[in-house]
Amino acid sequence: MTDKFQAVVIGGGPGGYVCAIRLAQLGLKTACIESRGSLGGTCLNVGCIPSKSLLNLSEEFHNAQSLSNKGIEIGEVKLNLSKMMKNKDKAVTILTKGVEFLLKKNKVTYFKGTGSFKSKNDIVIKDNDNKEKIIQTENTIIATGSVPVSLPGVEIDEKVIVSSTGALKLEQVPKKMVVVGGGYIGLEMGSVWSRLGSEVHVVEFLDHITPGMDKEISSEFMKILKKQGINFHMQHKVEKIKKNNNNAIVSTLNENGTKKDFECDVVLISVGRKPNTEGLNLQKIGVELDEKKRVKTDKNFKTNQNNIYAIGDVISGPMLAHKAEDEGIAVAENIAGQSGHVNYDTIPGVIYTSPEVASIGKTEEQLKELKINYKIGKFSFMANSRAKAIDETEGFVKILADEKTDKVLGAHLIGPHAGELIGEIGIAMEFGASSEDIARTCHAHPTFSEAVKEAALSVDKRAIHS
Repeated sequence: MTDKFQAVVIGGGPGGYVCAIRLAQLGLKTACIESRGSLGGTCLNVGCIPSKSLLNLSEEFHNAQSLSNKGIEIGEVKLNLSKMMKNKDKAVTILTKGVEFLLKKNKVTYFKGTGSFKSKNDIVIKDNDNKEKIIQTENTIIATGSVPVSLPGVEIDEKVIVSSTGALKLEQVPKKMVVVGGGYIGLEMGSVWSRLGSEVHVVEFLDHITPGMDKEISSEFMKILKKQGINFHMQHKVEKIKKNNNNAIVSTLNENGTKKDFECDVVLISVGRKPNTEGLNLQKIGVELDEKKRVKTDKNFKTNQNNIYAIGDVISGPMLAHKAEDEGIAVAENIAGQSGHVNYDTIPGVIYTSPEVASIGKTEEQLKELKINYKIGKFSFMANSRAKAIDETEGFVKILADEKTDKVLGAHLIGPHAGELIGEIGIAMEFGASSEDIARTCHAHPTFSEAVKEAALSVDKRAIHS
């Protein structure tokens, strides 16, 4: 007999598994299909979680080397990369098994295999042994995520020419690494290997790093990374990458037409990701894609087929795990007859380097383009007592507020724990708060969060400590 479900989620990443759990909580008989063999998608397996593990451990290694300057003598600090990688893998295993437990707890049927459409109501699941099973569904949610993009003619082998996946599994520290692309992922992984001893060169086509970020933050970020020893080559176009046995040559052309070659042990291709829509048989059932091969959806995440939905990296918007999670909950609630909603103006973005970088809402550049008059409040961590006490004083908090109403329109942070601090501003923005609302909220002393309060005070030129 064919299994029948009220809802089937194809993809068990942050968007997919969260969606499946919420559907089950709302009383729908639900299944989740995942091809990887473990749940959690790119994020838990080869993205957010393992990269944060390595970022943290490499930072600890780097800090331990300078502890003697602060009165802590611990002798020679040695790197055991194999143990570090095992620690990272342990964290991934615990979390992916945890997600499997959550599906079971919420009575979601979990299928290991690749899902595709046979018809609008029939899903084919092909397991690792190529055995096929067909299940029936009233509603399907496509949550198949994204995959790394390479450059034309460049084949990623995950040994010498790597994507972020390969960069998380290197067996030895490269003497020299070239990172192609100055976005979030490239800078995080470049930071890891730089701290572990690699000479890192970032090659970027644009004249600035982190495209789309507030330019002032982006500029400060690059200055700090340069001080940390990362080399930047801006406005360099990669012409070709030639792989030899155990190394590669990256040939570039700069804005003046000058050619420059970079010889290295590892090339990290970090030029973005593309939606993972191949193999779903979307054409067969008439689901429309846009020019970037993303699934076209309406504001309720519905495709042009009224019982098929899509969320996360396969639709438009930032490719972020937390965005996919929010969409997963919203679409589940919509299917159950509730009113799910995602506020795209308050989705934060974080880069987990040291210091961290975080952003929410509009940038200055966007406000100028929209012709919205705004006020700026800024506060440096150099003047924050907690940051001073632990010697983490790089960076600042910047708040943008409407000139007339004082409503917070955006915030951009670079500094210690920026990824945590941005949450406060997210809540403020969700409730339509003014900068004065933040400024008049008592913040504990001494904390990093006082820098947020001071930046809010600074909007009206009344910061106390600067």
